[in-house]
Amino acid sequence: MAKVRCAWFDFTSCEGCQIEMTNFGAPFLQLLDHVEIVEFREVMKETTDEPIDIAFIEGSFSREEDRARLESIRERAGVVIAFGACAATGGINALKNHMDMDDYKKCVYGDDSNMPHLDTQKAMPISAAIKVDMAINGCPMSRDEFVRIVTQVIHGTEKVYVPSYPVCVECKLRETVCRYEEGDHCLGPIALAGCGAPCPADGIPCEACRGMVVDANQESMEKVLQENGGMSEKRAKDKSRMFTANFRSDA
Repeated sequence: MAKVRCAWFDFTSCEGCQIEMTNFGAPFLQLLDHVEIVEFREVMKETTDEPIDIAFIEGSFSREEDRARLESIRERAGVVIAFGACAATGGINALKNHMDMDDYKKCVYGDDSNMPHLDTQKAMPISAAIKVDMAINGCPMSRDEFVRIVTQVIHGTEKVYVPSYPVCVECKLRETVCRYEEGDHCLGPIALAGCGAPCPADGIPCEACRGMVVDANQESMEKVLQENGGMSEKRAKDKSRMFTANFRSDA
């Protein structure tokens, strides 16, 4: 049986999800028995312009000039998978969508903010530019979810399973004490599960890096952050959109 030809591409991101893959160890090495890596900038210098079976894309779509490259990848790939928060939802990059463009460019680049190569636009998920067949959420993505989804795709599964319940369910399953019981804050009630809730288990509040559940009650979440998390109204709103800025229309 021929191996599945896979390629990894990156756009606006820290490339942390690709780096994380190099730390996967045995599960990823076992996948190599079934896939042929033909492009992966973090681990090899070779590239390809030939057809590929699966294209993994990291990073958000934040420059119109990237559209042509994305369309080329889409045309050559049998399956396109957006992996990581930036590619799946726009991620933390989308925070700039709630700011004045000139302000955030000056904040980041200072006197160089008007240089042509630093031109940018709203940070959007890859699906805003091309058709995406599936997405693997998270910042960084979950190793187990990545391996499971890729395994299903390799075996021809048409629809992969993605949880639709909040992170609170996974905390209860692993008997993690609620962060609010510890006098902390957490976005677990509106955060999309699927990661196994490792952050709250390690005493770290969930930041909803996988996005939000469908019909998430953001207003109530902000009130909880204020009343039980001790945050100001502005801080609660900012915190609730750290990784979910593209889920909101308010500035």
